Amino acid sequence: MNCVPVYGNNPAIVKDFTRCVGCGHCLAVCREEIGVAAKAHLGGAQGFPCVNCGQCAAVCPEHAIYARPDWMQVRDAVRDPEKIVVISTAPSVRVGLGECFGEKEGTFVEGKMVSALKQLGADYVLDVAFAADLTIMEEGTEFLRRLLSGKGTLPQFTSCCPAWVKYIETFHPARIPNLSTAKSPISMQGALVKTYFAQKMGLDPRRIVTVAVAPCTAKKFEITREELCDASAFDGIAGLRDNDYVLTTQELSDWLCAEQIDFAQLTPAAFDSIMGKSSGAGLIFGNTGGVMEAALRMVYASVTGQKPIDLLLDYTPVRGMEQIKEATVSVGGQEVRVAVVYGTKAAEALIESGKIDTYHFVEVMTCPGGCISGAGQPSGAVIPVPNTTRQARIRALYDADKQRSMRTALDNPEITQIYDTFLTHPLSERAEQLLHTAYHSRADASGS
Repeated sequence: MNCVPVYGNNPAIVKDFTRCVGCGHCLAVCREEIGVAAKAHLGGAQGFPCVNCGQCAAVCPEHAIYARPDWMQVRDAVRDPEKIVVISTAPSVRVGLGECFGEKEGTFVEGKMVSALKQLGADYVLDVAFAADLTIMEEGTEFLRRLLSGKGTLPQFTSCCPAWVKYIETFHPARIPNLSTAKSPISMQGALVKTYFAQKMGLDPRRIVTVAVAPCTAKKFEITREELCDASAFDGIAGLRDNDYVLTTQELSDWLCAEQIDFAQLTPAAFDSIMGKSSGAGLIFGNTGGVMEAALRMVYASVTGQKPIDLLLDYTPVRGMEQIKEATVSVGGQEVRVAVVYGTKAAEALIESGKIDTYHFVEVMTCPGGCISGAGQPSGAVIPVPNTTRQARIRALYDADKQRSMRTALDNPEITQIYDTFLTHPLSERAEQLLHTAYHSRADASGS
């Protein structure tokens, strides 16, 4: 076997076998960075498990492997007068999309991105970084409960990256209790659009089509998970999924080009109100270490009752392109040991060595440098994307964080409002219903 097999039922990626020249780049990244190819014998009847990260597509010079396209279905929904299309965008999209239209690498194009989506006909454009703030409230509170009361397994693993979650389910199911039960920001966003947002705006959730624009192909798999239909249970409407579609950054570019929208000439616009406001901590979710830094800011403020110290607003020990970073933070007299990892093969090494159990909190992202290098981001002329491009995107998100007056999830008035009027408090019964989930063993997983 010289290439990664991509089966027809894969919800995240597609392979055009007529383009494949057998160069082996896809297999190399799957083996050396993701660590899945080395475990092909564990793939059940089809022989090759897939965590849907799409990094095989990101390194394919022939573009024989690519994200499964869904933008035409979203375009059809926008044109349907019976549908209400709500599009939410992840942080990394706003530092990648501009590259598709000649902008300098890492240019922060949030305003033009929102304007573009409105030009395409979205009824509402919301910010997934709002849900990132919400994720930190839930995941951070869950971590404090595990740490301070002993209720739950340590170390706690982050659960924002669906490829990492599937990796644990497939290869280390005994470690499932380590995963935070908090959904990813995109999954929280979708559930709340069809419940909280629908109620606030007086919308029929049956007419709502939820679309997330993300840098990630694994999100296409994530939204198909059977357990992610909590909006249906909440609203009592059968068949209502939390999220209907995920588009990648590149797909959004393809749609804009098909509609002949001149991105350079767009006037920047703002996100719609309600679920459209985020802190800087929510923005840095796109970077490796960003989830950990956002969590530490929130945990420190919650435990001490004080604003995060300046150190935690520019926490360099968890920043940068090193695959494994570690730090110890004093929070209210408690020494908290944390690790930040990108690349599931690197995480595998920590698990196999046993060192992972020396930490309290571990962030893992699958893609190099975090979501900013998701397989749905533009690749440009150089494949794979060079580290200079990745670093430019990382800097752009940190710079945007510095520009925000709100630096923690606790500062976000929309977060305060949703707890006061809808969720009550983190880990409440309603929060558990809509914002948390459970995972299951995929030890006999097929290629999907």
